[in-house]
Formats: sequence, structure tokens, C-alpha cells
Amino acid sequence: MSTFDPNNPWRLVSTAVYTKPTDSRIFGSVELDVTELEQWVLRKREEGLKITLMFPIILMTARALKTVVPELNCFVKRGHLVHRDSVDIIISVLMDRGRQMTSLRLPDADAMSISQMAEWMTEHLQPHRTADQGAVARQKKWLAKLGWPLRNMVVWIWRKLFVEWGIRIPFTKVNPDAFGSLIFSNIGSIGLDVGYPALLPVSNVPLVMVMGSVQSKPAVVDGQIIPRRLLNLSATLDHRVVDAQQGGKLFRYLKRAIKNPENLDQ
Repeated sequence: MSTFDPNNPWRLVSTAVYTKPTDSRIFGSVELDVTELEQWVLRKREEGLKITLMFPIILMTARALKTVVPELNCFVKRGHLVHRDSVDIIISVLMDRGRQMTSLRLPDADAMSISQMAEWMTEHLQPHRTADQGAVARQKKWLAKLGWPLRNMVVWIWRKLFVEWGIRIPFTKVNPDAFGSLIFSNIGSIGLDVGYPALLPVSNVPLVMVMGSVQSKPAVVDGQIIPRRLLNLSATLDHRVVDAQQGGKLFRYLKRAIKNPENLDQ
């Protein structure tokens, strides 16, 4: 079990001061120079590794939540913060030619190397793009078939029991941590440069991160204006769990990590 204890006095008070997610949101974004990272991804693809720029960004973020900002890997349960033992990431996946969206849970992402992540994604990602197969997707279809009043009632009961009260049903996946550590979405794939995501109100996820499109822009490097490849990364955080300083620590880590992508081979 984790020995990290996030429950300082302010964190305990914040769970009572703020509700989720109407008035506890923090928004932030950073522009990352991914010129060298794109070149590294291209070299990996030439070596036969099926990855995109999204893969190293996800892996770097997962490692940051494990070692740099463990405060972000927590969720609220009955007025206390609970630290997760693993970093599981929910990846939003486009399917049905972009007309629908489903999700894919990447377990223990922080413990993977880039090749292990590529292998896992190859095995699991494509089936989710071609057919809505996940448990969340089946629940979504089931809910959609219910009438409006009953559908709202089911969602209300879910939020009350599993999100607010933190009830866990033994021997099932129904628990307050069912949605993992964070939600990651690549909005650049649908043509958006910048976006600020919503915190999913039926989950205890304290961080939702979105990756915009990569654009060539002029940048100052060593006193010279040269074209660089820039990526906008945005996040929405639950203020009950973290403050802006933790978001800053995460973004500063990513700025450093993208300069040393070879560490992802380990």
C-alpha cells in the first residue's frame, strides 16, 4: 500500500469547501517545443515501433504522477484524500469514423517503457476504434436505452454511492476509483489547437489533460528566431485535490522530460 499521505489540514478543509466539479476547477496550459520529440518518434517508427506523439506524452505524464506530483494521483472519499497505488490512465478514443467516442483504460502506465506501451496499444487500441467493446461503452449503451427520468435517476444514484460516498462493491469493478488517475484526450486529432476539458462528474478523476495539434511557429532559440514545432497541452484539475502549484510542477517536469525521450526506453 502507498505510504504517501496527502491529507494536510487544507486538503481536508477543501473537500468540504468545494463541490465537484461545479466550482472546484483549475485550468492551465503550456506550450511545449516538441521539435526533437517528433524526430525521436519518427526514428522509433522507422525502427518498427508503432507510436505517435501522444504515446510519449502519456508515458511522461504517468511517470510524473508516480514520482514528481503524487498529489495528483489522489481522489476524494468521504472528506479525505486517498492516494492511488497505481497510475491508470483513461484514454479517450475516437471510433465510428470520428462520430462517437469511447475510452480505454491503460493500467500501471508509469511502469511501462515506450515499447511496452506501444505493444499494449497495438493490442487494445484498434478494437476500440472499430467496435465499442469496453465495459464503459456497454454501460453507456445500456443507459441510453433507459427513459429520461430513469436515466437521470441511475446517474444520480451512481454519483451519490460511488463518487460522493465512496462505496465499493466487492468482487466487481464498481468502486470510487473506477475511472483511474487521469483522463487523456488528443483533441488535435479533431482539428482543435487548444481546449479546456471538463472534469467528469461521475468519476473521482482529479485531472483531465488534452493535447492539441502540433503547429510550426517561430520561436527564439539561443537568441535566434527559427521555426519550431509547438504543441499546446491543457489541463483541468480538481481544486479539492491540488492547487495550481502541483499543475505547475507537472508542466515543468514535462518540459524537461521531452528533451530526454530516450529515458522512455527504460
